[in-house]
Amino acid sequence: MEMLAVVVLAVFTAGYVVLAGADIGVGMLLPVLGRDPDERRVVIASFAPFFLGNEVWLVAVAGVMAGAFPGLEHDLLAGLFPLFAVLLVAWVVRDMGLWLRGRVDAAAWRRGCDTAIVAGSWGLALALASLLGTVLAGDPAGGLNAGSVLGLPLAGLLALHGAGFARMRCTGAVLERARRVPARYAVTAPLLVAVVAAAGARLPLDGAAAPGTGLAVTAVMTAVLLPLLLAAQALVWWTFRGRVDSPSYL
Repeated sequence: MEMLAVVVLAVFTAGYVVLAGADIGVGMLLPVLGRDPDERRVVIASFAPFFLGNEVWLVAVAGVMAGAFPGLEHDLLAGLFPLFAVLLVAWVVRDMGLWLRGRVDAAAWRRGCDTAIVAGSWGLALALASLLGTVLAGDPAGGLNAGSVLGLPLAGLLALHGAGFARMRCTGAVLERARRVPARYAVTAPLLVAVVAAAGARLPLDGAAAPGTGLAVTAVMTAVLLPLLLAAQALVWWTFRGRVDSPSYL
C-alpha cells in the first residue's frame, strides 16, 4: 500500500509540474510574447482554460502528502518553509493578476495586473524549482542549502516549457516570437518528469508513511480519483485544442 501511495504522489507531482509549469512559463514570458495589451490578452488566453484545472494537481499533492506521508510533510515544511511561503504568495499574486486584469478598463490597471502575472509566475517558478533543486541536492529537512541554486536553471526550463506551450497554442506575431525560443513542449515535458522522478528518489520516505488505515484510505481514494482527474483534464484539452487568436473570459 505504501508503494501505491508513492506512485500516486509521484504522478500528481509530475502532473502539476508539467501541466501548471506550462502556464507558469507562459506567464514568465508574457512581456516577451505580447508586445502590446491586445497581444498580452491573447497570450493569457492561450492558457486561460487550463490554469485552474492545473492547480488542482498541486492541491492533490498536498492532500496525498498530508494523508499518506505526514512525517514527510512535517519535514519539508519545517526545513523549507521560506520556499513554501514564497510559492503560496506568488501563486496568489499571479492568480490575482489573471482574474482582475479585465475588471477595470484602464491602461494603468492592466499594466499593474500584467506586472502581478509576471512577478507571480517568476516567483512560482523560482520557488518550485528551488524546492526540487534542494531535494535533489541534499537533505530537505536541513533547510535551504546549495541545492536551491539549482532553482535558476530549473526555472529557466519552466520558461522554455512555457515557450513550447505557446508555440502550440498561439498564432500570428505571438507565435513567431515563441518560435524564436529554442523549445519544444514534447522535449521539456519529459525533462520535467525526469527532474520530479529524480527528486522523488531523494525524498526520505522511510518512516514517513501514515500508519495502517490512514495510508490505505488515502492511497485507495486517490488511486480511484486519479482516472477521473485525468479524464477531466483530457476533456478540457480536447475542448480547447485549437489555437487562440482572440481574448478569453479573463
